[in-house]
Amino acid sequence: MSTVTPDSFDLAAYLERIGLDNAPLPDADGLLALQRTHRLSIPFENLDARLGRAIDLDPAAVFAKLVTRRRGGYCFEHNSLFLNALAALGFEARPLLGRVWLFADGVPARTHCFSLVSIDGDQWIADAGFGGGYTEPMLLDAGREADVGGATHRFVHDDAHGWMLERAGAGGQFKPQYSFDLQQVWPADLAMANHYTGSWPESRFVINAIAGLPRADGQLVSLMNRTFTDETGKREIANAEELRSCLADVFGIALSGEEVAALGLF
Repeated sequence: MSTVTPDSFDLAAYLERIGLDNAPLPDADGLLALQRTHRLSIPFENLDARLGRAIDLDPAAVFAKLVTRRRGGYCFEHNSLFLNALAALGFEARPLLGRVWLFADGVPARTHCFSLVSIDGDQWIADAGFGGGYTEPMLLDAGREADVGGATHRFVHDDAHGWMLERAGAGGQFKPQYSFDLQQVWPADLAMANHYTGSWPESRFVINAIAGLPRADGQLVSLMNRTFTDETGKREIANAEELRSCLADVFGIALSGEEVAALGLF
C-alpha cells in the first residue's frame, strides 16, 4: 500500500466519488464521516481476482479503478485509497495487517489491511475495506464496547496475536473477527499479502465471486457467486445476463458480457 503526497492526490474527485460536498476536518468526526461515506459509496468486490487479473496497488492504478472507473475492490485497494485520502486531509495514519478469523481453520495468514489513525493522542482503527459488513472507526481501547453497524464490537488483548477485534453474535457471545499488532507495515509486506490473497489458488477471493455494499441502515447487500442477499432474504441468480444486471444496478459495477461469462459461474 503506497502513499502519495497530499498535493498529488485528487481529493476533489475522491470526495465526489463518495458523495461528500466538503472536505472533513482531520478529527474524530471527520474520520467517521469519511469512512462512512466511503463504505456506503464504493462496493467491496474481488471480481478482478476471480478473473485472474493481478491486483495492482500502485496509487494511480487504485485511484483509476475505484474512483475514475467507479469500480470496487477488496481490502488492499479500499484501504490504499482511503489511506491516501486521509493523508490528503491532514490525518496522521499508517497501514496495519491483520489475521481474519472468520472461516479460519487454524491460524490464518495476515491477509487483511486497514489503518491506524492517531488523533490528539488517541489511536483509532479505521477500516474502509472489510467486506463482511459496515464498520465505523473504533478507538483502540481494550474492553470498550461499541455499537458498530448494528452489532456490538470490542477490542481485547490476545496473548498470542496482540489485539483482537471481536463481534457479538447470537446470544451476545463475542467471536473473533480479526487480530493484529501495531508493528510497522512496509510496502513489501503489503505487496506479499496482496499477492497471496489475490492469486493463491485456494484463496476465497480466487475461488469465489464476491460483492458487497452496506446501506445507511447498516444492512449489507451482498453477492456470493450466484447467491444474492438483501433485506428480503436470499435468491439465486438465474443466468449471466441477470448477474450482469445485478452487478450494475445494485453495486454499480459495470462488466462486459465477456467478463461476466469469464467469472465461470454458469
